[in-house]
Amino acid sequence: MTRSVLTAILLACLTLPVQAEPARVVSINLCTDQLAMLLAAPGQLVSVSHIARDPLSSAMAAEAARHPVNHGLAEEVFALRPDLVLAGEYTHRETVALLRRMGVRVETFAAAQDMEGVAAGIRAMGRALGRAAEGEALATRFGADLARLRRDPAGGPRAALYYANGYSLGDATLSGQILAAAGYRNIAGEAGLSAGGTLPLEVLVMAHPDLIVQGERHATPSRSEEILTHPALAASPARRVEMADRDWICGTPFVLRALAALRAP
Repeated sequence: MTRSVLTAILLACLTLPVQAEPARVVSINLCTDQLAMLLAAPGQLVSVSHIARDPLSSAMAAEAARHPVNHGLAEEVFALRPDLVLAGEYTHRETVALLRRMGVRVETFAAAQDMEGVAAGIRAMGRALGRAAEGEALATRFGADLARLRRDPAGGPRAALYYANGYSLGDATLSGQILAAAGYRNIAGEAGLSAGGTLPLEVLVMAHPDLIVQGERHATPSRSEEILTHPALAASPARRVEMADRDWICGTPFVLRALAALRAP
């Protein structure tokens, strides 16, 4: 490549328009809702998903009540005249595809699978909102708080995440990584579950866990939750802890609340 050609390319790059900070941002995913509420400038976020107001699912339900909500439908999102739409990697795919065909800028965010992914998601949201400095500051604070709370699971007590229908989560999940950061070895991983799947009750009981972590029970009876009151499980000497799902679902700084509540002795 000649010097003249290289100079021409550099000049062209310098004249490319810089993408302006989006003024009207719409989020259609629970996890992007919360990251956006943490980082958006006043008035920048014009709508969040309706799930953001659900106190069982959202760690920022009270904050979400101050924002108009949407249901992820392309026509309602387009009517809000957004210059940026925030979406999850796998949610509302039809809406995302249609909005992009109509020329709307859409940024999709992958679900965090570990603590590094949480920090990366925070930084990515900061960049998308044109608030990279704020995103970097929040990610740095998250990293410092994590370092202060984190414990080494090697040789630590053994625990299991156990939910309706005997569902559990292994180490290749954000929940599993929260458990590890709190200083616990994951029984699901020992049983061959790297991600999510069914952990038979017999396997759980015979593993003799030190701790069993369960999600919040629903107010209405559910057959899927009957396994959580099985006599064999009730007879286990393991400590039982019921944790709010909202602190585990999304890769946000709120995962540190779950970690702090669980920290191994």
